[in-house]
Amino acid sequence: MKNKSTHLKFKRSLAAAAVSACLTASTVSFAASNTSGSIFGRAEAGTEITYLNKGTGVSRTITVPAGGRFNISSVPAGTYVVTDSAGNEQEIQVTIGRGSNVSFDAIEVVEVIGNRIKAIDTSSVESTEVFTADTVQRLPLPRDSVAVALLTPGAIQGGANFDRNLPSFGGASIGENGYYIDGMDVTNLRTLLSFANLPQDAIEQTQVKSGGYGVEYGRALGGIINVVTKSGSNDWAFGGSVYSAPDALRSSEKNTINRKLDGSSEILTYNSADTESRLEYNIYASGPLIENRLFFFVNLEGQDDDIDNYSKNDSYNIKTDTPNYLAKLDWYITDEHLLRFTHINNQTEYDRTEFDNLNGEEWTGKHGKQKNSYTYQEGGDMSILSYTGHLSDNLTLNLMAGKLKHQYLKAPRLEGGDCAYAWDTINGVGWNGRKAIGCWNAPSQSRVTDEIDDIDKRDSYRTDIDWVLGDHRLRFGYNAESYDSTSPGSSYSGGIYYRYRTAHPNNNCTINGVLLDCGTEIVRVWTRDTVSATFSVENTAWYIEDSWQISDNILLYGGLRGETFTNNDGEGRTFLESDHLIAPRVGFSWDIDGDSSKRLYGTLGRYYIPVASNTNIRATREEHTRTDWHYAPDGWKADGSPVTLGEKFGGSIIDDQIANPAVIADANLEPMYQDELILGYEQRVTDDWTLGAKFMGRTVGNGMDDFCGKDGFVRWADDNGYDNFDPHSLAGCIIINPGEDITIAMDLNNDGTLTNVTTPASYHGLPDYKRHYLGLQLTAEKALSDNWLLNLSYVLSRTFGNVEGYVNSSLAQEDPGATQDFDHANFMHGAYGNLPTDRTHQFKAFGLYDFTEELSVSMNLSLVSGIPLSCQGFVSTEGMLEGDGTSAYDLINFRQYSASSFYCNDGSDNQVLTKRGDEGRSNWLYTADLGIAYAPAWSEGLVLKATVYNLFDWQRPDAYNQQKDLERDNSAVNPNFLKATSFQPPRYVQLTARYSF
Repeated sequence: MKNKSTHLKFKRSLAAAAVSACLTASTVSFAASNTSGSIFGRAEAGTEITYLNKGTGVSRTITVPAGGRFNISSVPAGTYVVTDSAGNEQEIQVTIGRGSNVSFDAIEVVEVIGNRIKAIDTSSVESTEVFTADTVQRLPLPRDSVAVALLTPGAIQGGANFDRNLPSFGGASIGENGYYIDGMDVTNLRTLLSFANLPQDAIEQTQVKSGGYGVEYGRALGGIINVVTKSGSNDWAFGGSVYSAPDALRSSEKNTINRKLDGSSEILTYNSADTESRLEYNIYASGPLIENRLFFFVNLEGQDDDIDNYSKNDSYNIKTDTPNYLAKLDWYITDEHLLRFTHINNQTEYDRTEFDNLNGEEWTGKHGKQKNSYTYQEGGDMSILSYTGHLSDNLTLNLMAGKLKHQYLKAPRLEGGDCAYAWDTINGVGWNGRKAIGCWNAPSQSRVTDEIDDIDKRDSYRTDIDWVLGDHRLRFGYNAESYDSTSPGSSYSGGIYYRYRTAHPNNNCTINGVLLDCGTEIVRVWTRDTVSATFSVENTAWYIEDSWQISDNILLYGGLRGETFTNNDGEGRTFLESDHLIAPRVGFSWDIDGDSSKRLYGTLGRYYIPVASNTNIRATREEHTRTDWHYAPDGWKADGSPVTLGEKFGGSIIDDQIANPAVIADANLEPMYQDELILGYEQRVTDDWTLGAKFMGRTVGNGMDDFCGKDGFVRWADDNGYDNFDPHSLAGCIIINPGEDITIAMDLNNDGTLTNVTTPASYHGLPDYKRHYLGLQLTAEKALSDNWLLNLSYVLSRTFGNVEGYVNSSLAQEDPGATQDFDHANFMHGAYGNLPTDRTHQFKAFGLYDFTEELSVSMNLSLVSGIPLSCQGFVSTEGMLEGDGTSAYDLINFRQYSASSFYCNDGSDNQVLTKRGDEGRSNWLYTADLGIAYAPAWSEGLVLKATVYNLFDWQRPDAYNQQKDLERDNSAVNPNFLKATSFQPPRYVQLTARYSF
């Protein structure tokens, strides 16, 4: 629809509008909290200022103090009429995290038609974008918060290798963001790779912080996505929406191909036959239970999804029709005291049916004989209770308590769970040519889990105090949260894993370091049992900040944030504790001409990130692992076990992990942090056009990861006369700061006595953890006027160092803070270079145009350059200890790793060290989404919309196979090297109908 003019009364003449803007911009301007905004301005001292929420009818009056500046904090988002004692009024829009300017000290009152002047927000030093529900609905965006966040300059789509829809901000990995709903941190602290979901139609505003955020926020190095849900008002409102994405309007997706050494190829993932139909419908109601006092909002979101997935020999179908809902109450006890309660249920059940192809046919693209059928669920619920109290004109108290529960997908124990997990890889076919054998339920269930829920629970509490004192706005806060992850134990199906192989020229007839007669048949016998337990994380934080309007044009910001991180093992014992972490942040905002038309701003600060509970699980869970190699001359039985388990050959790998806090983490471990510098400039060049430029620099310090090498400890023990030291007494992996000395409890004499020992960093050979980001951002934004709006951005950036961060997307390794990067020094050889989140060029554009009051079109475009590609091969064992049993621990262990280092075979059986990024860059990625909306005049409240995602059906590769070495001790080059492993999603159409009354 057209942008309708708004009639507003200002105490100024139309010609004096710019002068008044100067006056309003010269008032004290402060940032607001993460769930509300603020109103500030200038008026004559002693004037009474009343602000009235047009929706709820709730109003409050304050008296302007001496000096003529006033500030009203913790104002719920919405439309307000602000009036002074003389009856002059202005209508303003309050958004979360921003201040809205008003002024009542000019001399002439006229009616100004239209509100095209776009004042630059001088109320904060942060880098923040706010998107309202109306804007999000009008743009062609997928229905998730990540799609909204990706509108922000510098945010890129990450996680293609993980099949995850998550953003990366400013060079950080996808595992380093923070997510909030109604003031509660809902980031998944087990993995840091997901967050609590909610019905999208229940979101009122989405705030995206790409950097420079104040000390109220922490526990993230990337960006912050903060949403506030809708509330009721005095106006009864009802409505509904339907969103349909039928498979008939979806393009066929590209297959990925597996190429073989003999030149032949076959389908690897059979995507072209897959089908996907999604249907979502919403019903909402809101209104007053008690006029001007008690309001409700309820949104019920239903879904009916039907997905078919086809593979070579089997297929499956998933259906879900579980409704989710949000219910919210806002109780204005008085005009000064607000109590809010939000409850969200996002539990979803999935009905999965699995099929085997009929008659041994392959790639049929249709379902065959039903094999398994079961239901599993994911999700949970959360409840958030908050209180806002205006204790005086200048003092505000905010309290919040929240609970969250999330259950993970967990397949039930299927028929065949008592049969061994077994694979046939004989005759040199390797893993890509494997065939499942035996009676286990292939490929549905390789491992079986204990019969307990895999679930996370979170309790969160926070207190915030806001005190305006003259030209200062002081804020204090405290937050405490506990996060319990209950992880069920598991074992291989049947309790054991058999992999049958043949000594073959492809592996130089060498298995487990032993040269065998070519054609010798063997079986690798592997057991790995993990124990169920509950692992907890406890985080606290306090902060204090001062926003000081040092002059009419200059705002100075200073803040301190103190944090503690505590991680406990399955027995409740602390194995990692970081306290007294101080994160200082400073900033400034200079309104150059005093009229909000030009702003220079900057921030400098430190940000810490906690350790995910997945680290607790991986590092401290009791585990028992043993690997042996045996001759198996007579093949296998029907159940997959060997007919004859022959003599064992070569060394064994035994790794029994019994939790002991003293041996799991470096006693002097420092948590990971990031220092950030931002310098930016904005200028309004016309009433509706604003240009901007921003530089951002980031560098990580005290990087943290797990380390699994033992040879350095063995060398240190030998040099210091401990001849009986056994490296098996060490934990399988320990948490360290790479490049620093390691202080750990060691059993030096192999007698059960632990002694704290510091081994110098030189014994382990690890480099410092390095990640740097440099970015230059250019923006041009046109506010909605003359029936159109447009937002343009370009980012030139570089992300470089020797580690991506909390994940390793090249290897699709999701373990936050426990990737394989620093498992041994040899993995870091050649690791320095441009990192997987490095996309040098990013172009974005989104906007809309109203042809008439009934018909409009919207678009969203993105062009991003490719990521660096590398050569991945088997890690060199050079420098690792030779020998048997004890002294050769690393040599045996790291030979079992996949091709995941920067050492690659040169084709002549020589391991040659390459460097990260040596294989050039991937292709550019393009996206173009288009929306057409029709709001018929004959049916007020009805909107019909068609959105085409990936309009031109660009299905360019978005992930690549970077493994060059096919197998260890094999000079053959992987024929799939640098070939695509996934593509951009195909074109699809979403049809929308919304009706409100």
